[in-house]
Amino acid sequence: MIVKRNLSPFKVWSYIQKPMMVIIIWSVVVWLTYFYTEAKWMVLNFTPIGILGSALAIFVAFRNNSAYGRWWEARQIWGGIVNSSRVLARLIITFADSHAHQSNYNHERSENFKKSLILKCIAWVNALRLQLRDQNDWTQISSYLSEQEFNKVVHATNPAYKIHMLMGKEIYQAMANGTLGGFDSFQIEGQLLALTNYQGGAERIKNTPLPRQYDYFTRIFVMCFSLLLPLGLLGLVPSTFSWLIIPFSLLVSGVFVIMERTGAANEDPFENRITDVSMTAICNTIERDLLDILGEEILPEKLKPKNGYLY
Repeated sequence: MIVKRNLSPFKVWSYIQKPMMVIIIWSVVVWLTYFYTEAKWMVLNFTPIGILGSALAIFVAFRNNSAYGRWWEARQIWGGIVNSSRVLARLIITFADSHAHQSNYNHERSENFKKSLILKCIAWVNALRLQLRDQNDWTQISSYLSEQEFNKVVHATNPAYKIHMLMGKEIYQAMANGTLGGFDSFQIEGQLLALTNYQGGAERIKNTPLPRQYDYFTRIFVMCFSLLLPLGLLGLVPSTFSWLIIPFSLLVSGVFVIMERTGAANEDPFENRITDVSMTAICNTIERDLLDILGEEILPEKLKPKNGYLY
């Protein structure tokens, strides 16, 4: 996620260099051809080109709004994961501690239950992050699980969901041995359900791209407009200054290309790019909060933006 106010021109260029190189070459070719041949047939009426540009601006704006909607929904999902993880950890601790007065209460067993379940919650958020980014460095969650649990998770078709299954089994084992009681499991299961729904929402965004026709036709229309633009500008500038069509074409076309590329970057918010939702930082926040409420004194260092980017 970009958190700085100003963008690096080199970063911007990396996103637009391919279409802009085509536009630069085409504008130069048009100008050189016209300059040496003075072919009048090359000069197009600018009116239909201007109308095309107006229609294209509406089309690009609609696509960008749709792409931003996907990005913002992804950020809301991860905001919900933060809240539900905190609530889940609070419920685990308070419910386990609330049975200290009972005859079958075992302090060591209760403490192990709280630590095990909260560490699994931390493992889950990191596993979900890895899945959404198509990464497979599962060693990042190995410290939160036992060796046996880790082996089960890494060989599962959906590791994050497998961790939820392990959490569910541990909750009902705690109900059976007296660590939890009454209706404790119902409220804890409610938060697990919320986390499962958030995972499903994130997977829906990940696996369902913006309709390809929006992406395809936007790119085609932007390129058609950019190729027609220097031909239309030939009729607007004096022949002695015909070279001005090159900077004017680059300026106008560049605006449309940047707008189109902005939408393309925002429509996939889980690809580990600088424009994506900062899942690593969110996971770090959850880990710090949950370890702190668990009573751990040594917490991981809070992640900070690097060069204006938060991952």
